[in-house]
Amino acid sequence: MKRRLVIGIALTALCGSSTLAFARPPTVMNSPGYDRRLQESRSQMGSSPIVTEPAPAPVAKPKRSKKKRTN
Repeated sequence: MKRRLVIGIALTALCGSSTLAFARPPTVMNSPGYDRRLQESRSQMGSSPIVTEPAPAPVAKPKRSKKKRTN
C-alpha cells in the first residue's frame, strides 16, 4: 500500500513538472510593430563608431597573515 502511494506521488510529480516547463504568461505575444522598431534601433546602434575601452582590472591587496607566536 505504501509503495503504491509513493509510486503514485512520483508519477503525479513527474507529469506535473513536465507540463510546467512550457508555461508562459498570457501577455506574451508577437507584435510586428515592436519587432520592427527593435530591429531599426539595433541597426542604428550597430553603425555607431563609438568604441568603449575596457575597465581596468582591479588590483588585489596582499592579504595579511597572523604573526606566529614563539614561546
